[in-house]
Amino acid sequence: MSLIKRNEANWLPSVFDDMFKTDWLGGTTNVNSIGTSIPAVNIHESDENFLVAVAAPGKSREDFKIELDNDVLTISSEEKKENEPSEKNGRYTRREFSYSTFKRAFSLPETVDNEKISASYNNGVLEINLPKREEAKVQPKRMIEIA
Repeated sequence: MSLIKRNEANWLPSVFDDMFKTDWLGGTTNVNSIGTSIPAVNIHESDENFLVAVAAPGKSREDFKIELDNDVLTISSEEKKENEPSEKNGRYTRREFSYSTFKRAFSLPETVDNEKISASYNNGVLEINLPKREEAKVQPKRMIEIA
C-alpha cells in the first residue's frame, strides 16, 4: 500500500482521477486531467552528461520546440491535423481532425553547461544531451604527497 497526498477539500475528483488513470496491470497511464497524452520521459545521468529521452512516436523534428529560460528546459509540441473531404460543395459525411499538444518543463542543475546542449530525434525518441561543466565532472582519484 502506498501513501497518496490528497487535497482534503477536493478529495472526490482525485479518487476518480486515480481510478481512471490507473493501468490495471500495475502502472499508471500517461494521461493528464483533460485526457491528452503526455509522452514518457527518461533521464539518465553519467559522469559526463544528462540525457533526456522523450518517447514521441509519429512526430517529426519540426513538431518540437525546445527552450531554455533561466535554467528551465521546456519541451513542447503542438500538432493539428484536419482531413477535409475532397468535395467542397454539400455537407460533411464525415470529417475527422485531431489536435495534440504537450509541454514538459525541467529545472536544470547548475552543473549543466547551457551553451553545449544539443538535441536529436530518431525512431520516435527525442534525445536532449545536457553536458556537464568541466568543474562538475567527476575527477579521477589522485594521491596527495605529504610535505
